[in-house]
Amino acid sequence: MEVIPAIDLLDGRCVRLYQGDYAQAQTFDENPVAVARQWSSQGATRLHLVDLDGAKAGHPVNLAVIEAVVRAVDIPIQVGGGLRDRQSVATLLATGVQRAILGTVAVEHPDLIAQLCQEFPGQIVVGIDARNGRVATRGWLETSEVLATDLAQQMASLGADAIIYTDIHRDGTLQGPNLEAMRELANAVNIPVIASGGVSSVTDLLSLLALEPLGVTGAIVGRALYTGDVVLKEALRAVGSGRWQDVPPDFGSSAFA
Repeated sequence: MEVIPAIDLLDGRCVRLYQGDYAQAQTFDENPVAVARQWSSQGATRLHLVDLDGAKAGHPVNLAVIEAVVRAVDIPIQVGGGLRDRQSVATLLATGVQRAILGTVAVEHPDLIAQLCQEFPGQIVVGIDARNGRVATRGWLETSEVLATDLAQQMASLGADAIIYTDIHRDGTLQGPNLEAMRELANAVNIPVIASGGVSSVTDLLSLLALEPLGVTGAIVGRALYTGDVVLKEALRAVGSGRWQDVPPDFGSSAFA
């Protein structure tokens, strides 16, 4: 199972939110490029970037930072936040980003998802962020009446490459992932599901690893990496393969601990 470090961008800084609340943003580093290099050097096989400004504005805002990260590391990068039209997706993918993550438009314009999946096969991921099982949109500022499982099934039928599922009540809280909701969603679709939100320890990752036979292929980890509750190198050894040929045997814990 992939352990995927998250880099959330707000005003060009690397931050973490608490339950998606912009008013509770904690800055962990002023230089997201340095953060990306840090996770890559510790063995990450993929990075997850979120343009928080873009999610609120409805269009990408931190594109220059994202481009700088793409140039700085040699591992795949997936990016979400504010991708609500074809041009934004095309511009993002042209920078070298491997996968674009769309959320709001999956609810509001599913026909666009179908179009993008045909135009960019294997590069469109749908982010489903839920409160109490219902999908939140527009940077988590609004909650719809759409059930997460229903949306996941629809997006899988349209050709999405994977689903990223976030339980908003767990995100940034270090309270552990919502395993029951993750199991229900993974059982609902036949495409890979990536877990996001609440991971606080390697034990949490091992709990998610138990869902791998259902199609949970990865876990996005944010705050726990920055606080040192999870050491990336140790997490990769516990639940998945990393790029260990590039990492010195005595490489230390997270620089952000």
